[in-house]
Amino acid sequence: MATLHHWLLPTGIDELPPPHADHLERLRRTLLDLYRSWGYALILPPFIEYMESLLVNGGDDLALRTFKVTDLHSGRTLGIRADITPQAARIDAHKIQRDTPTRLCYCGTVLHTRAEEPSVSRAPLQLGAELYGHDGRESELEILALMIQTLQLCGINEFYLDLGHVGIFRSLARQLQLSEEVELTLFEALQRKAVPEIEAQLAALDLSHEAGAMLAALAELSGDDALEQATTRLAAAAPEVQQALTELRTLAHQLKRRFPEIDPHFDLAELRGYHYHTGVVFAGFVPRLGREVVRGGRYNEFGRTFGRARPAVGFSGDLLTLFRIGERSDEGGKPAIFAPWQEDPALQQRIAQLRATGRRVVQQLPGAEGDATAHGCGEHLVAHGTTWEPVALP
Repeated sequence: MATLHHWLLPTGIDELPPPHADHLERLRRTLLDLYRSWGYALILPPFIEYMESLLVNGGDDLALRTFKVTDLHSGRTLGIRADITPQAARIDAHKIQRDTPTRLCYCGTVLHTRAEEPSVSRAPLQLGAELYGHDGRESELEILALMIQTLQLCGINEFYLDLGHVGIFRSLARQLQLSEEVELTLFEALQRKAVPEIEAQLAALDLSHEAGAMLAALAELSGDDALEQATTRLAAAAPEVQQALTELRTLAHQLKRRFPEIDPHFDLAELRGYHYHTGVVFAGFVPRLGREVVRGGRYNEFGRTFGRARPAVGFSGDLLTLFRIGERSDEGGKPAIFAPWQEDPALQQRIAQLRATGRRVVQQLPGAEGDATAHGCGEHLVAHGTTWEPVALP
């Protein structure tokens, strides 16, 4: 009979033992406290719900990444959430129903049928913030600033920001009257920056040389000077394209004023979330990973399915990834205290006082093995007359 390895976990699923789980929880609390200080209210959406609620404007990719089960109570198909953003939009549109701007934040596990990359978890701990009810650069700047502070609090100081705008490609496709099928094909090629493939697709269309050149240029308009190049190479584009370029310039200028140390990059072929984003998109990349660790953008039509289409902008990332790549000191805080097991009221009172201040106190169980070091403690309680005080281990 084959040996059963009951400790094995599915591919892409991981777990955190102590003390890492404790360090992660401390980071989660710190970040949610940061969002609260900015006025973002915490929400706790359900882990599973009806599929049609989860896949609002999400495109086929989100549907493929969502685990599906049959509800024996109703017979309907349920989905295990792969993204919390649609749930936040539903809460804003259906539960809160406020006319003033609404700020929401969240942190919860999502589940993917497949990992985005081989080294990425299929059960990310999605952390994010969403701002509803304001359509302007000010709300985009607020979300970007919060995203930057999130990276910094996680101990990630070497990163760069990519800014893009899905309205540029969408407006060009509309201006050139591309069919939905052709638009999707070009979109997929742009994501891979497959210039020869893009040029071959454009050559098969009945487009003028000028029109084809503008679409092909998007794959090359990436870098610090992308907007300057776009001024020339997209000069014949519709006014909507020029407006999108202006929005990016202004946002980058305002971001630079607030964070002088950050030089935004631009990528006009950055179209992730194209199926539901409606304007500016952005991502934070860590060079040593070679991929983004946070992403976000504007998505103004998301709430329509829930009865209220409100302007919206937000960001999210996997807290597990941010935790693992961040550099932080003094993760554990003050050392744990080892206390003897005695019925001395003064001892019990002192232990309660220390725990009330946030100190970790571990009592030695009678007959159990292990000293203070074995229990992960750096101090022990020592009696001084009628009082007990923590003393560092020798």
